[in-house]
Amino acid sequence: MVFMADQFDFFSRRCAWVNGPIIVGSGPSGLAVAASLKEHGVPFVILERSDCIASLWQKRTYDRLKLHLPKQFCQLPNFLPGGLPEYPTRSSSARFNQSVQSARYDETSGLWRVRTVGTGAEAGNRSHEMEYIGRWLVVATGENAEKVVPELEGLGEFGGDVTHACDYKSGEAYRGKRVLVVGCGNSGMELCLDLCDHDAFPAMVVRESVHVLPREVLGKSTFELAVTLMKWLPLWLVDKILLVLAWLVLGSISKYGLRRPSTGPLELKNTQGRTPVLDIGALGKIRSGDIKVVPGIKRFSPGRVELADGQVLDIDSVVLATGYRSNVPQWLQRCDFFSKDGFPKTPFPNGWKGQSGLYAVGFTRRGLSGASSDAVKAAKDIGRMWREETKPAKRPVACHRRCISQI
Repeated sequence: MVFMADQFDFFSRRCAWVNGPIIVGSGPSGLAVAASLKEHGVPFVILERSDCIASLWQKRTYDRLKLHLPKQFCQLPNFLPGGLPEYPTRSSSARFNQSVQSARYDETSGLWRVRTVGTGAEAGNRSHEMEYIGRWLVVATGENAEKVVPELEGLGEFGGDVTHACDYKSGEAYRGKRVLVVGCGNSGMELCLDLCDHDAFPAMVVRESVHVLPREVLGKSTFELAVTLMKWLPLWLVDKILLVLAWLVLGSISKYGLRRPSTGPLELKNTQGRTPVLDIGALGKIRSGDIKVVPGIKRFSPGRVELADGQVLDIDSVVLATGYRSNVPQWLQRCDFFSKDGFPKTPFPNGWKGQSGLYAVGFTRRGLSGASSDAVKAAKDIGRMWREETKPAKRPVACHRRCISQI
């Protein structure tokens, strides 16, 4: 019965044959793949659940957000830094408002079947269900597809405003309010700084140890310095140099309730994906007492929070700077290339290619530079196979069901 139901569903949906790779996600990773494929002359289709490209940046970021790294480390491949990038448009290769519900490899046909439903105004309309069929699948939804909302005891009884960082725009809405910011990463630190700038009173929950580094040392980017040093020195030594520089510039941070991990900042990033905080002014506010550092949360109650050390704070609002996660396990079926946390099981730099035409871009935990590296390799590999399979002497692969279009 399961097979028959699946078979009926298979024939009832509209479908489209994709003459090239199917790219899931139009964030930086998906755009990097698309730009690289264009260089190889390979057609493609991008499926995006939102109504625009780079929705995380355009719709789920706060107003003051800026990249903390130099621009040369944030460029995508084949995008001209001096001009406008050639982003996919609605009329060409991108399919917006298409939420991928499932993707699986059909061993019988040797093709990928990607099922989508319409989002936004199209949500719930069965006529907007589609199935895209193609030889290659590029998973480019990235590390930050879904917000993480932790289970916090009593939060439902709190009664005040509770917002995730993806919905936070400006501290203006919190002027004069006591705000508990849960999370002490780059977002948590910057949100606290923004709240201070708008005359709010933030308290930041610091549950774990954290590395805080100066964004610049003597006018030079700390990240750029680290990249340069790693060309000549082992990672452990670069970590020690960074920590010495941090102590010289920032001083001791332990007396402000910030504990450094025993593992160095670069090693921690490589092994656990935990990014060090690049300070842009929040530490000064912590020193002055404008940002209060507090330990972990025990429970919430109406208008209050009880902390792990027994303190009780009266608060008006809560902002969850608790990060994001991959959503790949929710829709990629019958595939053991990804682990339960939504990252390739094979570590960087070899986690970009799976079997049967599957590729992963944007899961390196190395930001845009890692996504760019994987995008270039994936596009080159797909381009080679696409040219082989589209030679005039080779018969095209048949699609074993009616398709409304060829893309």
